Amino acid sequence: MTARRSDNTPDSSTLGYNYRRHLSERFIEAMLFLTAFVSVAITLAIVVMLVTESLSFFKHVSLWEFLTDTQWTPLFDNAHYGILPLVSGTVVSSAVALLVAIPMGTITAIYLSEFAPFTVREMAKPFLELLGGVPTVVYGYFALLFVTPLLQKIFPELPGFSLLSAGLVMGIMIIPYVSSMAEDAMRAVPMHLREGSYAMGATRFQTAVRVVMPGAFSGIAAAYILGISRAVGETMVVAIAAGMQPNLTWNPMEPAATITAYIVQVSLGDLPHGSIGYQTIFAAGLTLLLITLVFNIIGHLLRKRFREVY
Repeated sequence: MTARRSDNTPDSSTLGYNYRRHLSERFIEAMLFLTAFVSVAITLAIVVMLVTESLSFFKHVSLWEFLTDTQWTPLFDNAHYGILPLVSGTVVSSAVALLVAIPMGTITAIYLSEFAPFTVREMAKPFLELLGGVPTVVYGYFALLFVTPLLQKIFPELPGFSLLSAGLVMGIMIIPYVSSMAEDAMRAVPMHLREGSYAMGATRFQTAVRVVMPGAFSGIAAAYILGISRAVGETMVVAIAAGMQPNLTWNPMEPAATITAYIVQVSLGDLPHGSIGYQTIFAAGLTLLLITLVFNIIGHLLRKRFREVY
């Protein structure tokens, strides 16, 4: 018989197996680190590119004129470089979209989380995700060819291009993002909180509104911030249905251009690289990045302030 070792030292086969497992774990850690590093590096490269090109733009245009001028005509002979018309178009279209997406998305999330039977929930979630996967250009033509004529029957003075039509369709497009994230946050609330509410005599609706929603507030706030970022960064819907003419207006029934629509318009042109007209798209892009960054910082602070740990 083969003598066994008196100590507990593992044999070579066990050591070899642990060594291979150690190598595989190190490889996985290295791949995860590389993926995270590439993501951060790409983000930093985008920021550096926008800032570098924007600095070249601000050598010719003062920051004060960029922020206060009420006209945006960088491609005209009498050029003006005020970003306010593009910001107003972006804000108005996003506000209309959020007035549609946030209430409907929240109601949908409450129903799927607290009221819908299991079979209905399992059927509705794929449909919502499918709605979120429709190309945005399809939504744009839907707004232009269906929603706008429908609104013109209600408001005869509505022009063929308007922020109202684009904003309504953007809101429909954003509903799946808001409802899906909000529903996931509500489902994460522990069941014992609901049971305690029911034990106190609360109805299902009262439990959903007064117990589940406050408990999932950080996740719901994240869903809202995602919806805002999605609305601010939308391109094709506003480019097709809202018009491409910069117009300083806060009236959603008027046509206007957004920051993303202008970037598309200029990017498709024949402006020479390095010209002041070409550099305007980087200044507009940097403005859009800062707006999105502000909303994401607000969302992070809300999640940190109201985060519930169960």
